[in-house]
Amino acid sequence: MAGSRGARRWIRWVLRHGAMRREVSKQAGHGDLGAQMIINPDAVRDPYPAYEQVRAQGRLVKSALTWTTVDHEISTAILRSPDFCVGQRMPENAPGPLRALIRAGGAYPVGPAEPPSLLSIDPPDHQRIRKLVTRSFSAKAISRLRGRTEEIASGLLDEMDARAGSGRRADVITSYAALLPATVIAEMLGAPVSMREDFLRWGEGSAYSIDMGLTYRTFRRSESDIDALANWMTGHFEHLRRHPNDSILSSLVQTYDSEEGRLSSDELLSLGLLLLAAGFETTVNLIGNGARLLLTHPDQLDRLRADPSLWPNAVDEVLRLDSPVQRTGRVAVRDTEVCGFPIRRGAMVITHLGGANRDPAVFDDPARFDVGRVGAEKHVAFSQGIHYCLGAALAKMEGEVGLRALFDRFPDMRRAGPAELRGTRVLRGYVHLPVRLGEARVAADA
Repeated sequence: MAGSRGARRWIRWVLRHGAMRREVSKQAGHGDLGAQMIINPDAVRDPYPAYEQVRAQGRLVKSALTWTTVDHEISTAILRSPDFCVGQRMPENAPGPLRALIRAGGAYPVGPAEPPSLLSIDPPDHQRIRKLVTRSFSAKAISRLRGRTEEIASGLLDEMDARAGSGRRADVITSYAALLPATVIAEMLGAPVSMREDFLRWGEGSAYSIDMGLTYRTFRRSESDIDALANWMTGHFEHLRRHPNDSILSSLVQTYDSEEGRLSSDELLSLGLLLLAAGFETTVNLIGNGARLLLTHPDQLDRLRADPSLWPNAVDEVLRLDSPVQRTGRVAVRDTEVCGFPIRRGAMVITHLGGANRDPAVFDDPARFDVGRVGAEKHVAFSQGIHYCLGAALAKMEGEVGLRALFDRFPDMRRAGPAELRGTRVLRGYVHLPVRLGEARVAADA
């Protein structure tokens, strides 16, 4: 049985990643820039030079595998256009042997990035499912969460201060940036906060599932973590049936049980996993990326201290300059045209959000970090159109509260070693950010 599961997993890897990895490596060796951006580890560590290479080649660039753009106007047009979809569908004319291989591989585990996830489905199912949770992430709902988020941040900073010892060393990511959003989303969803480190570990593995061209080892880890997260979520649903509360997940379970036609079992599980994983994954990166930018730009931190009203704009500037989500893809559902460029049905376009957010046609001196930048909010870090990030308001609030509380509590904080980037291509952030905290202000003064 174990051997059979392993064989099916290997087939799934070949179909989703192995064959692509081989082709991408081949094209990268031939000098294809789009392929190099997928396979080259230097482009993962610092994608911004590659984005400028794409920009120099044109607004919409054809590579061997896809179209690629770092143009803000084109990215926005594609993400908003009904002529493009995100759905992962079997090619209509796939040959019989390929269809047999797909069946032999079995279904992918239900996860935060696989259909029927909101990330991977199109209308009308997308609107039907998203509508069930939109109210929980409204501006009004997030405003009510702000005070509790400030309490959580203060408590985590107390713990970080107490553990720092005489050396005053800490890791901003593991001790704070990861735990803050994980705690907030766990409370929102009615999940036990005691599980947050498990959620973070499983979420880290699950995040690889949205990358292309994974090694088999990484793919296996990703599927294992998705399975662990799904098994926990299924058990938690049963707990909520016996002990309902006023959380989002409890409401979804009641919707499924009372009106089965509105949510299938896979849709319920996929939505729960997405809300949990996406509820902290990008926000960890936002807080970590923001902390590193402010540590390396003390002049900008001084501006925030002199004028705290700039904090919301500073969060938008972090999202623009070092986007937590770097790219997304769309497939043309019909022959169409974007900003004068013809696109054939079935063509895939990769919109590099991190590159579009540095488009000099939209942002003056785009590589400069400026917390007072006029127009910083024009970034596309949360995508656009119907797939605009459901949790954007929550992430921005947590980013503002989290970063401000951190630097208010530790005004003399300094870097204490190199930051370590995570290995994902789509998501950009850090797994470690070592610092020396310096002396702490008491919480009442923060």
